[in-house]
Amino acid sequence: MWYQDQAGAGLVGDPAALATPQPGACDTAQPMSTLQSQAARLEAAVAAILTLRERVERAGPWPLAELYGTEAEASWGPPELLAHVDEMLPFWLGEAERILDAPADAPVPFGRVAADTIRISVIGRDRTVPLRELFARLAADGARVARRMRELSDGEAARIGVHQTRGDLTIESLFEWFVTSHLEEHVVQLRMILDTRGS
Repeated sequence: MWYQDQAGAGLVGDPAALATPQPGACDTAQPMSTLQSQAARLEAAVAAILTLRERVERAGPWPLAELYGTEAEASWGPPELLAHVDEMLPFWLGEAERILDAPADAPVPFGRVAADTIRISVIGRDRTVPLRELFARLAADGARVARRMRELSDGEAARIGVHQTRGDLTIESLFEWFVTSHLEEHVVQLRMILDTRGS
């Protein structure tokens, strides 16, 4: 069983095992934005999780984890993992928008840590939502976040916010650390959960 992530910052695993984007998916006649390649990676990670839907559903029903917060023995199955990725995508997009909306000369505080009570409460609530809805939310919010990433100019991607433990981070780094790489790690995690169950 995999242990839950800490502060949305990552899990051990090999993101190189992800599904690759479809040929031509990133082709554009316009200059690529700073976040173009990140957006493509995000889309590939979302697609990889959606591809696992049949395996997840076939292996069900999944018991809810007894502990799912920051406890050392807390562990996640697909319900907790999907509830988390569904809540993290709009959360971090909102934090990026918070930075963009602040004066450029005054970096705005943003983010959270693993013990954030709202984060844990949302995971605890939404892990009971039917799997079909959790997968649908991932598809919708993954597309929305990737689209917004592509809209940002280089200047906007370079805007800085202040995270309470990681210090100054650009919006580009925010998306890389808390969204793109983190979702890639959850792809690896979900595959290992399924493999461990023999599904």
